[in-house]
Amino acid sequence: MLLERYLESLGSEAIQKALGLDGPRPALVRPTQDPKFGDFQINGAMALGKELGKPPRELAQPIAEALAGVGAIAKAEVAGPGFVNIHLAPAWIASKLTEALRDPARNGVPAVEDVSRIVVDFSSPNIAKQMHVGHLRSTIIGDAIARILSFMGHDVVRDNHLGDWGTQFGLLIVGMREWGDDEALQAAPVLELERVYKLASERAGNDDAFAERARAELAKLQNGDEENRRLWEHFVEVSRATLDAVYAELDVSFDTWLGESAYHDALPGVVEDLLARGIARVDDEAVCVFWGDIDSAPKALRKQKTPFIVRKKDGAFLYSTTDIATVQYRKEHLQADRALYVVDNRQGLHFQQLFAVMELLGVDMDLEHIGFGTVLGNDGKPLRTRDASGNVITLVSLLEESKQRARQRIEEGIAEGRLRVRSEEIDEVSRVVGIGAVKYADLRQNRLSDYQFDWDKMISFQGNAGPYLQYAYARCASIFAKGEVDMDAMAASATILLDAPAEQVLGKHLLRFADVVYQAGTTSQPHLICEHIYELARAFNGFYAECPVLDAKGPTRDSRLGLTALTARQIRRGLGLVGIGVVDRM
Repeated sequence: MLLERYLESLGSEAIQKALGLDGPRPALVRPTQDPKFGDFQINGAMALGKELGKPPRELAQPIAEALAGVGAIAKAEVAGPGFVNIHLAPAWIASKLTEALRDPARNGVPAVEDVSRIVVDFSSPNIAKQMHVGHLRSTIIGDAIARILSFMGHDVVRDNHLGDWGTQFGLLIVGMREWGDDEALQAAPVLELERVYKLASERAGNDDAFAERARAELAKLQNGDEENRRLWEHFVEVSRATLDAVYAELDVSFDTWLGESAYHDALPGVVEDLLARGIARVDDEAVCVFWGDIDSAPKALRKQKTPFIVRKKDGAFLYSTTDIATVQYRKEHLQADRALYVVDNRQGLHFQQLFAVMELLGVDMDLEHIGFGTVLGNDGKPLRTRDASGNVITLVSLLEESKQRARQRIEEGIAEGRLRVRSEEIDEVSRVVGIGAVKYADLRQNRLSDYQFDWDKMISFQGNAGPYLQYAYARCASIFAKGEVDMDAMAASATILLDAPAEQVLGKHLLRFADVVYQAGTTSQPHLICEHIYELARAFNGFYAECPVLDAKGPTRDSRLGLTALTARQIRRGLGLVGIGVVDRM
């Protein structure tokens, strides 16, 4: 159940009834800032004061009286200049939690009524290069958003828009013929491709004839030359194998891998269409969109001096051209209603211009740039993608280090008696905890913010960190293991009771889950789910400290086991929605 939507409906009905209005008015429900004043606040009277010509507090009193008799509400009282604070009834909360307990598939989260087909465009590394730490945020934020939207019930298409076409392939083709080592290409293909590309790139910068050879080979590739096409396909194939290994480690998957090459044949038509419609014009042999020429362009762009170039003077196409063709494909062939681009904030202007072009072209599709901030090092500067020797800090090496650091913490915890992990489980637990720690440290941040990469805070079993939440889940699971209780069987029959204060605090946190999932999905903010899980784990720890579970008797024992099961399911589900795994024992 979506709690705030339900309370909004109750509040709107109460306002209409109490004030004798001819139609519904918004209740403007918001959570209270301080729990001692209630659980939610209705602000509708404040908005109605001016319309009805009465003091908001005078309007609020009959609204509070109308709400007082509703089953979900224990108390409604007027506060301040005209707010109505409402306290939810514990018995009503308990009944809703019991319904969620009976719903292991969705944990009480309803599916959306209006299903959209949504393309989530994320990760997008380059072929023939290893993924580095700079690819981390797009990959895990995009995956989390796709998971959340899919769970809500939308039809989600995960697309990895690879950088698999362009100048680097001309350099690679001539470079492989000049310096390529077949044995090295077989043993470590991407490393060999990177080595050759570096040599070719340096040579092209100092040797015009070599650079011209690379351009000629690229032209042959793009015109369908069989030999160059074969080489290019091999570069893509070996790169995909390397990428697949990284994505498997991160538990990230895609429905389509439509890179830049997939749209190459459509690019001339894109440019011709823009020219024919008068959206673009030729300038110094290049084709550009000049925003100052377009009366219907967004005001912010009309001040933009630099044009949006769609074809260079040498006839080459750009990212802008490919991105236009991509949107058209997604609308025409994928029948997408929306497309979300999970790309860092620095690309904001590019997407602003792209979306404006698509609107001028009449493409009826919601397009949104899901920007994100920068990962910072200990020095407060952007995290380096290369080490002191100039070598790329690969995503593989980062994940490997996270697993090793997690293993060290786990072994320390075992030695100190804080953790219980069997020797044969250490590798798997270290993997789940290490990868989860890196993901959670990123995803718990508002994606628009920069954040500092700190190993010690990241891999911690205390505070707001992934291992702490994984441990909280394992603690819930251990209660059922210790009591030899089957969680699913118990959940099918137990009835939730909320008598003790700590039970009520925990119950109110559990009741908010569906709202948090929807808010995270509609705003593309996975950190809201992370915040909820962290606060839930803290509420559970308070409940566990004050309320015996296995030692309780009768219906109280069953209820507390039910609360524990709901907590475990929400932690597991919530972490799963942001791509983080759990283990049953820790």
